Amino acid sequence: MSAPDGLRVVRTLDELAELVDGDQDLYVRWSRGPGTDLRDGSSTDELTGVPMPGLSANPLDVEEWWEDRPVRLWVARRLYDYAHLPHEKGPGVRPWVLTGKEIARGPDNEPLVIDVRPLGWVDLRVIDEAKAEVARQEKPWGTLRRG
Repeated sequence: MSAPDGLRVVRTLDELAELVDGDQDLYVRWSRGPGTDLRDGSSTDELTGVPMPGLSANPLDVEEWWEDRPVRLWVARRLYDYAHLPHEKGPGVRPWVLTGKEIARGPDNEPLVIDVRPLGWVDLRVIDEAKAEVARQEKPWGTLRRG
């Protein structure tokens, strides 16, 4: 199934975990979407207003230190950490998955990505699944915005 812009829609946490488990150089970006982002071509540091050399995104690839833990839990954590962004950045901000090449790091140490190829939107119900997955853990995590 696809969105009106023709992009695939990832509808479950398991579907996103499968995508991550089978590919490399995947990122999630929280924005108004590839149409806007690819037209602009780069992100801007919100604090200083300085343009950056790529789009800021968060890596989805599983790190080696994660070992044989479930990819589903890894993906849940990656989404959970930034689930506050739609509320902070305003209407229309949603997560979408992309592949690209990391060219630099932004001021929050986030990858800045070029040669972006959108792969699909992440349905907001997947965020709810991620939150539920985190809540089921023995020692639930807090958000990055702890305060």
